[in-house]
Amino acid sequence: MSVPLYAVADFCLIPMGLPKPSVGPEIAEVQRVLEKSGLEYKVSTQLAFLPMLPKLTGYGTNIEGPWDDVVRVIGECHQAVHALGCQRIATDIRIGTRTDKSITSGGNDSKVQRVVDILASEKK
Repeated sequence: MSVPLYAVADFCLIPMGLPKPSVGPEIAEVQRVLEKSGLEYKVSTQLAFLPMLPKLTGYGTNIEGPWDDVVRVIGECHQAVHALGCQRIATDIRIGTRTDKSITSGGNDSKVQRVVDILASEKK
């Protein structure tokens, strides 16, 4: 029996063809789905407090957990936004997995911290 892959995904769900320029209600619905999922997730703007990384924006979300759960929840986000009347959605997804070490939470936290530490040491 194989061990399920732990996945860290970055995705940006883009509602298309709406009669209004704002997609706030649709993105709020995505956040509700993510919250209900129980999976760990971070909206990119939650990292914007890091002064060394000022270019992070609200155009994406990291979600992590077992591969099947991550992919299922992204699909549920699509279903929820379609249920609001959006007929077309485009989503960019990047998913990382690794087998060289065990990750159960905070998949990219240590990587982000290493970059912050490197940048901070250069300013000294």
